[in-house]
Amino acid sequence: MGRRATIVGSGPNGLAAAVSLARAGYDVRVLEAHSAIGGGVRTAGLTLPGFHHDVGSAVHPAARSSPFFRAFGLSERIDWITPEASYAHPLDGGRAVMAWRDLDRTVDGLGRGGPAYRALIAPLSRRIRELVDFTGDQLLRVPRHPMLVAGFGARMLVTGTPAGRVTFSPEVEAVLTGVLAHGNTPLPSLAAAASGLFLAAHAHTAEGWSLPRGGAQRIADALLEDLKAHGGTVETGTHVRDLGGLDWGDPGAGDLLLLDTAPRLLLTHPDIPERYARAIRAYRHGSAAAKVDFALDGPVPWTAADVAHAPTVHLGGARAEIESGENAVAAGRVPEHPYVLAVQPSAVDPSRAPEGRHVLWAYIHVPPASTIDPTELVTAQLERFAPGFRRRVMASHAVSAAERARFNPSDIDGDILGGAFTLTQAVRRPVLSRTPWRTPMPGVYLASASTPPGPGVTGMPGWRAARQALSDRTGVPVSLDDLFG
Repeated sequence: MGRRATIVGSGPNGLAAAVSLARAGYDVRVLEAHSAIGGGVRTAGLTLPGFHHDVGSAVHPAARSSPFFRAFGLSERIDWITPEASYAHPLDGGRAVMAWRDLDRTVDGLGRGGPAYRALIAPLSRRIRELVDFTGDQLLRVPRHPMLVAGFGARMLVTGTPAGRVTFSPEVEAVLTGVLAHGNTPLPSLAAAASGLFLAAHAHTAEGWSLPRGGAQRIADALLEDLKAHGGTVETGTHVRDLGGLDWGDPGAGDLLLLDTAPRLLLTHPDIPERYARAIRAYRHGSAAAKVDFALDGPVPWTAADVAHAPTVHLGGARAEIESGENAVAAGRVPEHPYVLAVQPSAVDPSRAPEGRHVLWAYIHVPPASTIDPTELVTAQLERFAPGFRRRVMASHAVSAAERARFNPSDIDGDILGGAFTLTQAVRRPVLSRTPWRTPMPGVYLASASTPPGPGVTGMPGWRAARQALSDRTGVPVSLDDLFG
């Protein structure tokens, strides 16, 4: 028997690691707790026949710019939809701020706030590949593009601290806060600014905020097809709860174990050193998400007509209201008027629902392990900006944070980001190390969003873990070109 590699978890990072190792000649076996592969990139019929809902993520700007997925050829393997509007931010009074893929069009719509928005975002969008190079690895290193990094840091100070607010108009403040709130962390904060600026910069690139035609499952299916073509296998319905009882081979013979899981699973390894175990126990998970999917009998009746062009919609009104809601969540409370991240994929992809019908995906941030059903809170915010929405609903399917944690063991207490998103944990993810994917146990590596570069559908944590394992085994650095060139 040749060298074995066992991957626990079939999310995009686990599958990225599996594909990489299979191409490197390993006999790869992927173990998945659920009955279907994909983790955060699954599509399923959650409501009515013919309605296809994304179980986890739905829109994937970072997938198109990911070095791993570029090398893998994901843009050529599946059909992507690139909307003219990356995201929309409705405001009270029937107005909306639009983040069009065309930066000039966006700036024109912002009026007097347009020039400041251009100065903030344009330099990052123009150099998106270099920005991805900086953010796509562990941060304990000298960056290859120091001037870009310095500019990014200056923009974090402007958007992530109260002092920077004098720079922007209320419309710019609102549309920025809507994207900064993706970080599910207190606002304003430097961590939220870092993640939000990264996402906002993608909004005005050629790929924008793209989504796969037919649903996020297409990403997992493309990875699985390549894995099988190189001899790999997947076993679904296999929930690994204890590494001590898992037969994954002999590390002395070069066998590997890679975990696309929460770091806590490492605590079940019988040989974990106490110092490393303490570091893993100290790693913090953050606030959670509660999600609801709707089957609609027609399009969302937005008051501001342009919102219909944007698959992604940020609901929450002005900056102060969103910040108040997100800070309430961080303090352990569910706000009365929460920030809602909504996606209407059928606005651009009619394959997602029967003719004339639509699907809508939405979540709110909630305290860890919350049992609250988000349906009414989400519906109320949608009614605020789309009166008559409630009458459109044919069926809905809600998942609380507590239910999400039971459904996906990696989402600790419903945390979908793989750990609290703070500046400290951007560097210490999950431990302070220049090689955070490697564990002290021979042959064992962590390949999840709890390692750099963190959350997002990029495949990069999986690739980084696989690359680390291959380099450790051979003593020779391995590149994407070695496997995909």
